[in-house]
Amino acid sequence: MLNMSITQTIFAKKTVSMTDLRRSPSEVIEVAQSSPVAILNHNKPAAYLISASDYEDMLEQLEDAALTQTVKARAGGPTVKVKLEDL
Repeated sequence: MLNMSITQTIFAKKTVSMTDLRRSPSEVIEVAQSSPVAILNHNKPAAYLISASDYEDMLEQLEDAALTQTVKARAGGPTVKVKLEDL
């Protein structure tokens, strides 16, 4: 029986080992400002480092997706007529 390791997709073009991250965290953070960096532990992705602005954008997109689901779930439901003057 062959002992094969399972491959894992890495969702970043740039990678760095945990050891290299410990040696120069500021350098890795600088690289992450322009593109995501996969942090590898024993050649497997353990974490991803992205810029603060990319993280904030991602949170906003998740919030928008959640609101979209709420709107779709409520579509076709009961409505209430109001006059503009009453608002």
